[in-house]
Amino acid sequence: MARIMNNNNISLALLLPLLAAILAVSPLAVDMYLPAMPTLAEYLNTPISMVQNSLSIYLLGYSLGLILFGPMADKYSRRYLVLFGLCGFVITSLLLGVVTNIEQFLTLRFFQAFISSAATVVVPGAIREYYGKDTAKGLSYVSMIMMLAPMIAPSIGSVLLLAHSWQLIFYVLAFYSFIVFLLVIKYLPDAQIKNTTEQSKTEKITTELSFIQRYKIVLSNAQARLDIISSMMISLAFFTYITAIPFVYLTVFSTSEFTFSILFALNVLALMTAHFTNTRYVVRKGSRCMLWFGLILACIAATALLFLSYFNLGLMYIVLAILPLMGSISMVAVNSDALILTKFPENSGTATAVIGTLRWGIGALAGPILAYFYDGSALPFAGLMFFSVLVVLLCQLINLKHAKKCN
Repeated sequence: MARIMNNNNISLALLLPLLAAILAVSPLAVDMYLPAMPTLAEYLNTPISMVQNSLSIYLLGYSLGLILFGPMADKYSRRYLVLFGLCGFVITSLLLGVVTNIEQFLTLRFFQAFISSAATVVVPGAIREYYGKDTAKGLSYVSMIMMLAPMIAPSIGSVLLLAHSWQLIFYVLAFYSFIVFLLVIKYLPDAQIKNTTEQSKTEKITTELSFIQRYKIVLSNAQARLDIISSMMISLAFFTYITAIPFVYLTVFSTSEFTFSILFALNVLALMTAHFTNTRYVVRKGSRCMLWFGLILACIAATALLFLSYFNLGLMYIVLAILPLMGSISMVAVNSDALILTKFPENSGTATAVIGTLRWGIGALAGPILAYFYDGSALPFAGLMFFSVLVVLLCQLINLKHAKKCN
């Protein structure tokens, strides 16, 4: 295991929750204010559709921020980037609490996402440095901790809205990010791993690479491209679920809001279980093997979901298909990311930017695609999930073919 070289030594057991807390900033910013959307629309005297657009604005700002800050994470101090991103998030969150019109709100949401990406983009690369060949294990641990954020964020937002106002939601976000800011100052190491002389020379060369050269290195790797496409398409499946599942459960199957919250929590539990399973076996089996395990399970579950939706066989069967599907796609996602990052030890920030930009970018397409194929049933949802998994399968089969040729 990597030795952390810093005056303030911190064990991985404490570092991983800190990295998860940094990553959780964006899920909290996305999910915590969802219950307040109608109230926001009324307060700002604007249609609710304009407030809903703030989600797309946030995704856009975050993606553009990753493009800029990814290469910077490979060249400059990661610790300072985290501090910069969290400081910007604190300021924009405070300003969001005093907006008076929708234009101000949308503008600040864009900058909130853009600046916060400077903090989150460094995390996967830091995990790669601490865990090395066991990167997937570290990513699984962090993802498992971080998933608490989207699970509880809407409930926290509802409580804050009822207790005071929608403004309090953004003040609490500012307070949370400020606490993380202080913890980063005290505990986050600036120099992650002690390098050999040869590694130091290599890093000196890589710091001199230009912005474009770093992206060229990542995108010119043929095997990495296929894993990047896999990561992107599995993200489309995940965002399809996030976008469509309220409609599927609440409208198609007419469940109560309480039942929906229980089913949603079960799916989050499936995600966390998959990540925990991955941490247990990935060191022995390897990321590629675990990716294939998750992919085979995803193919079976996605096919079952498509079949059940086509014949409209009932809620219980749909739930039983979605649970293993969500767990398996999370296993594919974390292992494909690990495989990508381990290919670019000197450009992990740039690789993270490529993954994140494509992931969030294609995630924004889930809604329009589902709307285009809307027919009042769960079939478009199941079809898009199946298509996403199928593309990943094709990418990995091509990868497997290339690997055999090389051997």
